[in-house]
Parts: sequence; structure tokens; C-alpha cells
Amino acid sequence: MSAEFDITETLDVKGASCPMPVVKTKSAIDDLAEGEILEVLATDPGSMSDIDGWASGTDGVELVDQEEGDDVYTHYIRKTE
Repeated sequence: MSAEFDITETLDVKGASCPMPVVKTKSAIDDLAEGEILEVLATDPGSMSDIDGWASGTDGVELVDQEEGDDVYTHYIRKTE
């Protein structure tokens, strides 16, 4: 876990495959306030590129960091507006 930023909420989408990690991430980020950070835990290796691509093409969110573990991929997304 990263100590660089404060996690507001954790979304566990382990076991879900494309496109569900992105769909659930979008839904969860909509519930956060500006500046808050969503931590997403996924087991789908495709989530690394899927969430990166979604964040890059979506106004109001910033992909702060991604970490690739042994079998869990962790994404940190900040709501920016």
C-alpha cells in the first residue's frame, strides 16, 4: 500500500473481467468528492491498460499510480472535479 496519498475508498473488483473493473470504477468515482482517491483492487491483468485508457480519456479523473502485484493489480485514481 502506498503512503504517498490518503485513500478515501477501496473498490474490490477482484475476479471481475473486462469491462466490469472500469464500469465499477466509474460508478465508485462518481460518488467521491473532488480531490479524493479511490483505490481499485483487480485481478484482471487487462485492468492495467483498461483503467489507464479510461482515466486518460475521462475528464475529472487522474490516474495517480498503478502497482502490479503477484496476482492483484492496484490502481489509485483521484477525482479532480
